[in-house]
Amino acid sequence: MPRQKTASNKPQKQTQAPRPTPDAKKSTSASRKPTPSSLKPTPASRKPTSASAPPAPNLPRLKNESFFEQVYAIVEQIPKGRVTSYGAIARCLGSGLSARMVGWAMNAAHGRPSVPAQRVVNRNGQLSGKMHFSTPNQMEQLLKKDGVKVKDDTVVDFSKLFWDPAIELAL
Repeated sequence: MPRQKTASNKPQKQTQAPRPTPDAKKSTSASRKPTPSSLKPTPASRKPTSASAPPAPNLPRLKNESFFEQVYAIVEQIPKGRVTSYGAIARCLGSGLSARMVGWAMNAAHGRPSVPAQRVVNRNGQLSGKMHFSTPNQMEQLLKKDGVKVKDDTVVDFSKLFWDPAIELAL
């Protein structure tokens, strides 16, 4: 144990305060350290986020449909010459934090010719899913065939071509 020097320069043993017993009560709540649960906001003070937005009202969706099937139903409605993002599809489905799952669905859609997976890009308009096509250039070629210009693996004028399913399907 470390020793402290006193006024007479003689080292003395440092004493520790006695530990309280489990039955001992704390005097005030102000002296308590906040616990993680006491730091969480109450449900009334939480603000709604786009991650928990309700699904678009005109979405062709069945109760027993899988998440992947719901994604495909949205992607099939993206018009030629337009693109959307993984996150926009997830938000439209009411699960805004599931953009990665939308990516998995797009990767699994290659056996479905009715699903234009090339029209789904990342939030910056980049062709992040291009490696999941049969050739690395196929996604870009399919987009060009749709009338979408691509430069350096990024959609040109992405903000103008962006198709937001939550808005477009809500009409």
